Amino acid sequence: MPTFRQLRYLTALAEARHFGRAAAACHVTQPALSMQIRELEAELDLTLVERGKGGVTLTPDGEALAERARSLTAGVKDLEDFARERRGVRAKRLVLGVIPTVAPYLLPHLLPVLQAVIPDLDLKIRETQTTALMAELAAGDLDAVIAALPLKGDDVEAIALFEDPFLLASSTAAPLAATDPRGLPADRLLLLEEGHCLREQALGACAISDLSTFGATSLTTLLHLVAHGQGVTLLPRMAAAEIADPRIALARFPAPEPSRTVAMAWRAGSPRKKQLKEIVARVRDEVAPIWS
Repeated sequence: MPTFRQLRYLTALAEARHFGRAAAACHVTQPALSMQIRELEAELDLTLVERGKGGVTLTPDGEALAERARSLTAGVKDLEDFARERRGVRAKRLVLGVIPTVAPYLLPHLLPVLQAVIPDLDLKIRETQTTALMAELAAGDLDAVIAALPLKGDDVEAIALFEDPFLLASSTAAPLAATDPRGLPADRLLLLEEGHCLREQALGACAISDLSTFGATSLTTLLHLVAHGQGVTLLPRMAAAEIADPRIALARFPAPEPSRTVAMAWRAGSPRKKQLKEIVARVRDEVAPIWS
């Protein structure tokens, strides 16, 4: 019979697509993880993984099993949390996923809130794109996710934390007026690479279906390009406080401003729901007004 450990290793491998990175995520050695995957294949009499020098590919059977394993591992995680809650022991460890366009600006204000709600907090942060975070949440690797709505996932509960309006960032040498975002020159619009939800939100605000154009991996890169007059971009207001470059001009759009909704999400059946809702309430009261 497959063990929980084997299923956990398979889900990690499905996410990482690399034995070394999957082993690091599970805090085991690569040979140990590889051996458990081989034993799982032998137990089920199925080939789950295609191994090659370029990385790892899951077979159709491997993909199907990994999908089922995610819900099982998440269920076990919730059982452990449930048992702690029933004993009156609130978990100190919190594994939180945050998207890159929120994490650097929110975390300095969020950390005191988390420490107030969870004494002796043991916090682990996972910063990556929304799709990966939601998959890890479903698998039980994360307790909660902070990202921009909409968040796709079965049996996920999400509550809005605050609205984050978009500002127009252009070069002070040739500043643009922030009027209708749909009037921005598409050939001058700088965006993050595909996979970042901020890219899709910017395209939506500008009523552009897509752009076959340069995509940056970070807002920092976009702003360097804006400063040098290479184009314009939509910047989340929460990131504006970090800008001290006099070469960048920021302007607010008239109402109704384009914006994104930043939210916190967790598994609908999570026993930590009460604790997570307490965090949401405090963020709304103590953190959201910073950007209002």
